[in-house]
Amino acid sequence: MAEFKLVIGTKDGKSYQKDVKGAEADALHNLKIGDKVSGEGLGFPGYEFLITGGSDKCGFPMRKGVQFARKKILTLKGVGFAGKNRTGTKQAGLLKKRTVCGDRISKIMVQVNLKVIKEGPQKFGGDAPAEGAKEEKEE
Repeated sequence: MAEFKLVIGTKDGKSYQKDVKGAEADALHNLKIGDKVSGEGLGFPGYEFLITGGSDKCGFPMRKGVQFARKKILTLKGVGFAGKNRTGTKQAGLLKKRTVCGDRISKIMVQVNLKVIKEGPQKFGGDAPAEGAKEEKEE
């Protein structure tokens, strides 16, 4: 049974976290970075999300274009590389070997980053009142 921590970025620049287990987590299994996910399976009816990345159980970031679960790559720029040498200064043309994860969500993934593409009727973070809740008027 898979278990993920979702980090959801909204259009207004805020992010929200949600832990998913069981059937909700299975909706994400075997999808890749760049795939679209319906919010129905994740408990957000009316929403649509885009998978933007994540990390595995050891903290290595997911990188688009890497086919395997975990691999060492020689990189010039991109995810998992800041472009700085040992002294902390930037250096043009610097190549480094970095360990990254593949672009597919598997059972070793712990965190999955999502971006909201289409918003649903219910807002994140309790901004809107829950269904059936009555608003109290102050006298």
